[in-house]
Amino acid sequence: MKELSLNILDITENSVKAKASLISISLSEDENGILTLIIADNGCGMDEETKNKVTDPFYTTRTTRKVGLGLPLLKLASEQALGEMKVESEKNVGTTVTATFDTKSIDFTPIGDMTSTIVTLILGSPEIDFEFTHTSPILNVKLFTKELREQLGDVPLDNPEVITWIREYLDEQYNNTEDK
Repeated sequence: MKELSLNILDITENSVKAKASLISISLSEDENGILTLIIADNGCGMDEETKNKVTDPFYTTRTTRKVGLGLPLLKLASEQALGEMKVESEKNVGTTVTATFDTKSIDFTPIGDMTSTIVTLILGSPEIDFEFTHTSPILNVKLFTKELREQLGDVPLDNPEVITWIREYLDEQYNNTEDK
């Protein structure tokens, strides 16, 4: 994939399909340029056999096609950028995918448009709580849909005015760091 945001969208959709009610997406870059991506959910989880096969591109639980490329492509992107990926999962508890990247590597895949990724996830699954953070030495972007729900009451997250506000809120947080 051309951007990590597309990998994140694809892998987070796995969490949605795993019936997660809470999905956490964290991007954190340290002062040395090491980016850590963590996607964690409280979905149905995987047994040990399935967990050990998820990075094989010819293994999938889908019935519509015989390949599953989300995690294998993320693993490849991570390893090409001098990082690694690991998957932790427990049946009936949830799954956590952690990938690291050296952003200084010539093979680092750009992060891409995280605002559109988060908005797409919320539009597609407004009933799920998403916790999104993206931090670096000059960046501190956060959005927690549970807090939004508490403020909005009966107004759904996929309401067009709410989605517009979410997009503007995230864009504002990203744009405020460009001057630093």
